Amino acid sequence: MAKQKYYVVWEGRSPGIYTSWADCQAQVNGHTDAKYKSYESRAEAEAALEGGWKKFWGKGSASASSSSAKSMTSGSKAYKPSSKSGNASGGETETIDYDSISVDVGTRGNPGPIEYKGVDTQTGEILFYVGPVENGTNNLGEFIAIVHALAYLKQQGSKKTVYTDSRTALAWLRNKKPSTTLPRNESTAKVWELTDRAVQWLQTNTYPNKILKWNTVEWGEIKADFGRK
Repeated sequence: MAKQKYYVVWEGRSPGIYTSWADCQAQVNGHTDAKYKSYESRAEAEAALEGGWKKFWGKGSASASSSSAKSMTSGSKAYKPSSKSGNASGGETETIDYDSISVDVGTRGNPGPIEYKGVDTQTGEILFYVGPVENGTNNLGEFIAIVHALAYLKQQGSKKTVYTDSRTALAWLRNKKPSTTLPRNESTAKVWELTDRAVQWLQTNTYPNKILKWNTVEWGEIKADFGRK
């Protein structure tokens, strides 16, 4: 049984504490500069709501005191690039880099139709959107979305960070190719076309951008989330 989570909405249609992701999503979807975060206990959530988003939102946290949440310190490690071409490490930053692009995938079955988008992490503005594409997988979609973001930023001459919430896609990015059992056939032709283009781009391009794992536990859902939990 999934552990109960508590979602704090500081800035949204109706600020407060929600006990389901669907209810939280209803408050923040489409709301400019929405600020929200999930917690493991109601006590932590209540302390965060009372303390305000400036103290808690976008920062890593140790477990907060159930009475006053006296201190919030990060247990995450800063990203350290290891090569000029960028490092798809799973390292998590202590605070959110808002000068960045966040990517995510929406699926209807796995495999099934997929769609992905890249958004401005600060504003939520959609920068690119692709799909639906038939018979893809969540991980392939995440992989393609990251590479799309890198190509998009390179075209602009931008060194912005890219965020993803997929550790699998980050591993595939490090290897410059996916490791998937999805068959190549007529029904998967489109997603494989996008995948092959992504692999070719990685093998023929370098990039200075950081590719970081979005810390969902500490920061709430990634800004590009499709809300299909």
